[in-house]
Amino acid sequence: MIPTPPLSSQRALFEIPEGIAYLDAAAYSPLPRSVRAAGEAGVAGKSHPWTVPRSEAARWGLRARAAAARLVGAAPGDIAITGSVSHGIATAALNLEPPPGSRVLRVQDEFPSLCLPWDRLARQRGLVVDTVPRPADGDWTTALLEAIDRPGAAPLGVATLTPLHWCDGTPIDLDRVIPAVRRQGGAVVVDATQAVGVLPVDAGRWRPDFLAFPTYKWVLGPYSLAFLYAAPERQSGLPLEENGFNMPGGHPAPGAARYDRGERDDPVALPMAATGMELVESWGVAAVEARLRGLTDRLAERLEAMGLACPPRHRRSPHILGLRLPGGLPAHLVPALAERGAFASDRLGVLRISAHVWVEEADIDRFAAVLGEVLGR
Repeated sequence: MIPTPPLSSQRALFEIPEGIAYLDAAAYSPLPRSVRAAGEAGVAGKSHPWTVPRSEAARWGLRARAAAARLVGAAPGDIAITGSVSHGIATAALNLEPPPGSRVLRVQDEFPSLCLPWDRLARQRGLVVDTVPRPADGDWTTALLEAIDRPGAAPLGVATLTPLHWCDGTPIDLDRVIPAVRRQGGAVVVDATQAVGVLPVDAGRWRPDFLAFPTYKWVLGPYSLAFLYAAPERQSGLPLEENGFNMPGGHPAPGAARYDRGERDDPVALPMAATGMELVESWGVAAVEARLRGLTDRLAERLEAMGLACPPRHRRSPHILGLRLPGGLPAHLVPALAERGAFASDRLGVLRISAHVWVEEADIDRFAAVLGEVLGR
């Protein structure tokens, strides 16, 4: 195996002041300078629309769709442009028909957009929502596999999955879980929000029915834009809305474009998204993953040296460390960290700490020191 070339800190590409340890990429990423410039160029063009050829609009979408496809191992024709991951997941729920009485499988404390459409579908079609409890040892993969093959369980209609738990980064091995779902005859929907750009995501290998991800987190793009992969056999369904982009001339667009959102050709968001995704691609996802694994390992070492219990290395993702404290997180913790220039999120009582390529080793050390100060360690 050819070793992955090391990736150094990319902080110079961002506008992050000295003294800021921003370890909250799983919430929102800052924009690289090049992505901001692409957005500013789009705003300038919108301010003077007579200067922008109408043919340019189609190229924005083609470029962004192709970049998204490359990041998830798909063909551009398998990618729809949507306004959010929830838009994509709702599209999946509209076009899958699990048999009445079958199960909708998911993990406990899943993100709302991966629950709500299926809850509605369960009520409409008489499905059984099968929620896998959080395992005490953090092994979601084994817990899911046991639930999939549980003797006496209702047939499996659809599994709504993620490569890691959104609140704490605990990994889920979809290379093992998805084949088990298929053996039971279930459909597969993947929310790859916390994976695309930092973990290997391969629609060609996983073969989900649908897979969605946004641009405002790990691929360093704007808000209000996302992409939906639809498997070739799922490209004859119904969109959430009919519009001139997904119904040109009154007929469905070919491929996954039949699920495209209205007002698709955004002169600001699409160039920004393409620029961010191409930047990630230029580094290489494997190099990004290796860089972030090193930073997260360093953070865990610093926290454990203060007597804080971190998940073991094999139970955490390369880019997210979920820290639980005895008795839960103090209400003042996240605001107190922010006051001192250290940023992370409280997610379901977990301090979710998530580095990206702008983070340097000194930021890790600073964050750990500030956390220790606030906790009195």
